[in-house]
Amino acid sequence: MASVATHFSGFIILFPIGLRRLLFSSSLYLKNPSHFRSKLWYFSDPLWKNLDFYFLLIALPIASFSEFVLFLSFSGHPTYRFAFFLQSLAVFIFWLLLIFILAQHYLGASLLDETFVFVFGSICFLVQYSVIGKGIEGLGGVVYGFLGGLTLGTWLLQAGFSLYTDAFALKGCKKISLPLSSIENVDVRCDLDEDSLRGISVMHFIFNVHAIVVLILSIGLFGLLASNRNLRCGEARGPWLAELESPRMMMHAISEQEMD
Repeated sequence: MASVATHFSGFIILFPIGLRRLLFSSSLYLKNPSHFRSKLWYFSDPLWKNLDFYFLLIALPIASFSEFVLFLSFSGHPTYRFAFFLQSLAVFIFWLLLIFILAQHYLGASLLDETFVFVFGSICFLVQYSVIGKGIEGLGGVVYGFLGGLTLGTWLLQAGFSLYTDAFALKGCKKISLPLSSIENVDVRCDLDEDSLRGISVMHFIFNVHAIVVLILSIGLFGLLASNRNLRCGEARGPWLAELESPRMMMHAISEQEMD
């Protein structure tokens, strides 16, 4: 990620999808908490309600190819250049994860075990954590380290503003600019070492506040869904939904027999 535009684009794409996934999974949990089972993705009817999934299915290979083109065409710092290749690989692995999720959903657990899909998903996030911010050191490396560790879409926007704009740059520091020499490191340029250390401390504080606010809003959203059924999202479909509905149907049948 080399500009505020790329960070903002990532935020525009990932934040609404993440928010919708949170609403959907929370709604399904509240529907029947005792029989809720986690899944990497919940599909719903009609098909158009899964547009976010199919959008990612198309967008991720395009993003991966774009990063690979940058790797081939970039002539600056070799470490920073190689970071484009690593990021391209990470995005491609996430695209493979979507393929596995889709295959597992339509083919069933008999042909593609769900545990394998979960393990592969964990590997995807591990790869992303390992490569994000590669080639950037100092204050910039700290900001990207937070992004890789928690993978917050909102922090993606914060990182873009803090690292790639002068308006939101920390005191005594300037936005990241690519080095002219191939031996220089990519980092936020600060006037003094004290400015760099203060900037790192400030970003630690901002990240802690940021994470706490996201946690509070998530809990508040869950409470709002719990108290108002009209705000909950639609139904899931597939084998998992059948497993979820069967205990409810059995309880309903038992209740009717008791009334008779």
